[in-house]
Amino acid sequence: MDMNATSRGAEGQPGSPHQKPENKQEQQMQNSGREGREEVMAKKTWADVIQEMKNFLWDPENRTCLGRTAKSWGLILLFYFILYLFLAGLFTFCMYVMVLTLNPYTPIYRDRVAPPGVMIRPYIHGFTIAFNVSEPSSWLPYVDSMHRFLTAYNDTIQEEKNIECIAGQYFIQEGDESEQKRACQFKRSLLQNCSGIEDPTFGYSRGQPCILLKMNRIIGYQAGAGTPVSVDCRVQKGNVTDLKSVDFYPESGTFDLMYYPYYGKHTHVNYTSPLVAMHFTDVRKNYFVPIQCKLNGKGIVNDVHNDRFLGRIVFTFNIGM
Repeated sequence: MDMNATSRGAEGQPGSPHQKPENKQEQQMQNSGREGREEVMAKKTWADVIQEMKNFLWDPENRTCLGRTAKSWGLILLFYFILYLFLAGLFTFCMYVMVLTLNPYTPIYRDRVAPPGVMIRPYIHGFTIAFNVSEPSSWLPYVDSMHRFLTAYNDTIQEEKNIECIAGQYFIQEGDESEQKRACQFKRSLLQNCSGIEDPTFGYSRGQPCILLKMNRIIGYQAGAGTPVSVDCRVQKGNVTDLKSVDFYPESGTFDLMYYPYYGKHTHVNYTSPLVAMHFTDVRKNYFVPIQCKLNGKGIVNDVHNDRFLGRIVFTFNIGM
């Protein structure tokens, strides 16, 4: 028993003299194998590499292309064709179902568009209207922009396409929502001194510019809740005497009820938004004058300071002589 125990103990010792030769032989074999592979790799020429690439692209012996047979390529291409055909069909079906739920005439959700915002014309380089009266090239772009915008309001076009309506009441049109709706005339001549008819420069050549104000269109919106919405303008910050006089056209400075409600571009095809023209006849010259114009009426919101277009708009004059 002592001899057996001694024998087992000797075999279990890692530093046994019987194992050292074996480890050295294994290490030599590994080194020789590694050196052999390195020699084979070193012996490969560019011709061998190119030949291997050719065989990978097309192996005539096994009749494979990129490692796949014709049957394998056919099966994988058929799989992806069916997969993408299914995905395309699923996408088309989802879009079709979504379109069926949409109304082309009236948006389903309109809770975020009322009350209306406002915009001005001319609008060229932001909300600073700067020009020198003695330099026509500085104010002609504003004049050209005004003429282009008012083309649709020409009296002849309005008389041809639209009808005369009764002022002071909403023009409500019953019937199917897909039926074409008639629009009330808003003639350019209603803007008088700001129409560009008598004064083609809209007052810019005299340092008395005209600005046009319009409300954004909202389908079904009845502006003012029975009372016309009016406009007023004043200096936003600074000396109130920087703005001494403003004339409004139409003379009431209001958006008449007869232009509401609006029924959407698909049915109200000839509709032209009503305008209020503001003629700034006495503004401080050679000075930046910030102007704020507000809508006033029932249901109008004009005191939200983080939205400069909701019920009000701010722009700046810098009129040089």
